[in-house]
Amino acid sequence: MIKITFPDGSVREYEAGVTGLQIAESISSRLAQDVLAIGVNGETIDLTRPINTDASIVLYKWDDDQAKHAFWHTSAHLLAEALQELYPNIQFGFGPAIENGFFYDVLLPNGEAIKEGDFKAIEDKMLELARKNEVLVRKEVSKADCIAQFKAAGQTYKVEHIEQDLEDGSITTYTQGNFTDLCKGPHIPSTGVIKAVKLMNVAGAFWRGDATKDQMQRIYGVSYPKKKMLDEYLLMLEEAKKRDHRKIGKEMELFMFSERVGKGLPIWLPKGTDLRLRLQEMLRRIQKRYGYQEVITPNIGGKNLYVTSGHWDHYGKDSFQPIHTPEEDEEYLLKPMNCPHHCEVFANKPRSYRDLPFRCAEFGTVYRYEQSGELHGLTRVRCFTQDDAHIFCRPDQVKDEFIKVMEIIQRVFSTFNFTDENVEVQISLRDPNDHEKYIGNDEDWAIAEQAIVDACKEKGMKAKVELGEAAFYGPKLDFMVKDAIGRRWQLGTIQVDYQLPQRFQLEYTAEDNSKKRPVMVHRAPFGSMERFVAVLIEHTAGKFPLWLIPDQVAILPISEKYNEYAQQVREYFATQEVRAIVDDRNEKIGRKIRDNELKHIPYMLIVGEKEAAEGTVSVRKQGAGDEGTMKFEDFAKKINEEVQNVINKF
Repeated sequence: MIKITFPDGSVREYEAGVTGLQIAESISSRLAQDVLAIGVNGETIDLTRPINTDASIVLYKWDDDQAKHAFWHTSAHLLAEALQELYPNIQFGFGPAIENGFFYDVLLPNGEAIKEGDFKAIEDKMLELARKNEVLVRKEVSKADCIAQFKAAGQTYKVEHIEQDLEDGSITTYTQGNFTDLCKGPHIPSTGVIKAVKLMNVAGAFWRGDATKDQMQRIYGVSYPKKKMLDEYLLMLEEAKKRDHRKIGKEMELFMFSERVGKGLPIWLPKGTDLRLRLQEMLRRIQKRYGYQEVITPNIGGKNLYVTSGHWDHYGKDSFQPIHTPEEDEEYLLKPMNCPHHCEVFANKPRSYRDLPFRCAEFGTVYRYEQSGELHGLTRVRCFTQDDAHIFCRPDQVKDEFIKVMEIIQRVFSTFNFTDENVEVQISLRDPNDHEKYIGNDEDWAIAEQAIVDACKEKGMKAKVELGEAAFYGPKLDFMVKDAIGRRWQLGTIQVDYQLPQRFQLEYTAEDNSKKRPVMVHRAPFGSMERFVAVLIEHTAGKFPLWLIPDQVAILPISEKYNEYAQQVREYFATQEVRAIVDDRNEKIGRKIRDNELKHIPYMLIVGEKEAAEGTVSVRKQGAGDEGTMKFEDFAKKINEEVQNVINKF
């Protein structure tokens, strides 16, 4: 018999070899119908795999990310099975689950291609196969047998993957119906629960992500256990299109991209720059209260700086390649991270325990080489600015500093109405089975991880724990924000780091005159200015708060006769720091009102003969309608008071 511990701490005994599905059935038949995967000692596995030793388990249903991942992983295999039947000579690459659905990389012979017009036939075949309720069978195979099996099937790319990447004794396959694939899992028990399928699009993808290798087709899809869920998802996508930050950003003239400048390199236009600077000023006001000092560091650094930090080993492939100086034997990198530079700031002069914590902040621009196919508006770019800061502190100060950063992030989020209801907090820890991904010793990692757990408990913050999601140098606390239509975005982050101070040999003089190593806390409440603005655009659909929006007021003259008065009002507003535009088009006033409402401008001021004679404006508020007439000086005062009431809370 073995002991199975449930999330509530209760323990039951089962015979060795019991499966997750059998455990679910022992609780209730309904649970057995709903459960899709199981977590065993922190690892998500198939419900049908035997458990042979004492274990702590979690049963995952659809609402759990682990269940969705298994469901969509199986759906990727179902897509491949359907394609195999429809296109007998098709070649398969990789086919994983992703955050919202799945994809499979494929290549048809003789230059043929799958087009969107083919999607309906493929979807129908997938549902036809799903109705057979095919069981997914896991099998451990030797490397030699696996190579022989996929050679016999004519799967060239699979054979290359086995030969180059897989080790004997670690290879598993999954089979459903007549389709077998290389796979580690996990999967749902059978295909019958897949009730609704939609293929979303097809794109190009190089084999193994290498532009020198064959270009395959990547087919994206999504699936659900109920058609109603798929319908709701498709409706959400339609709403997402309306809120797309690329569309709204262009309409509001916030940012642009230029092929001549380069892919993934955003250009902030005047209105977007103003908006971004107001966000930065907001954070400056907040962090000034917490004792931060701001620095500016170069946009490049010597390669050895990032070799010392470990970033070159861990992220070198994602960086732009080194710049070689023409005369001297030197190599430089476009800055991929700010933290090594800040380590040098700390090391600039001797530090005492009295100087700590030293809080070093920077709106630092960094550069990462993202694949062209991964670029997406402001959310995935090759150049972005982090609202970065690094706190160098004594070990006994770590928890307090961590809590203060949590307070800053909560203050930022509450400003934009990201409340506890739509903010998920994740403690990202090391994968206990893969220490090669990380640097540093076990003792430091244990202390750092415990500091995060304790800080969350002290603040009463509910956080889920994810193994394997830590940074290579330390554990972290990540803040996932759900926007207005339910999509999750990772924004703020806090990280505890014992490793970089060690690598840079940072030290301070302790009270007993000995030399001690500081602990480093990394933090970025916004995450990056680019991603935060993109999320904010889509969350608000461009309806920014009054203090932030580029154009606070649109002045609408009834006819051209009153354009001059409208300009006088705008010029006065400029002296009062009220951001206003004049719509002096030769259009009817109703058209002007409709057009400016679509621009999400909070206030519209209508001016005509009476207003010009009396020095007043007729006020309309977005979403509220007419608010009466007032002196334009009084209106400017009203706007500034409304803005100042918000800013005073920063």
